[in-house]
Amino acid sequence: MLTLAGAAYMVWLGGSLIWKSFRRGADAGGHGLPVSRASDSLGRAWLTGFGTNLLNPKVGVFYLATIPQFIPHGTSPALMGVALAAVHALLSIVWFTLIIVATAAVSRWLRTPRAVRVIDRITGVVLIGFGVKLAAFPR
Repeated sequence: MLTLAGAAYMVWLGGSLIWKSFRRGADAGGHGLPVSRASDSLGRAWLTGFGTNLLNPKVGVFYLATIPQFIPHGTSPALMGVALAAVHALLSIVWFTLIIVATAAVSRWLRTPRAVRVIDRITGVVLIGFGVKLAAFPR
């Protein structure tokens, strides 16, 4: 029953996004979501991300589940664990830097009413698809 309620909610969310994308007209950016301002500090953004990671139990579970299997026998578990975590952090920094640079390059386009409508419609279709699949093939 809970699965069907979740599926119905996803279909409703997707349908709402699609419906609003056709009705919105000139107000295509009106999602009611907070918009980042130039006055927001880089330090504050970093602290927000850092705090989110610290409070996210999945991060700790990831490290506990994956790091130990890559520590060779005969090495210091603490030292090798820190080294592997540092490699993971470095890869994450490179990946997120690429995402930030790519997003900055297309940010003007992403803010246009047409882009918002297209993204909303695609997201709506995906949500409806997930909801229908969940309802049709519950586990």
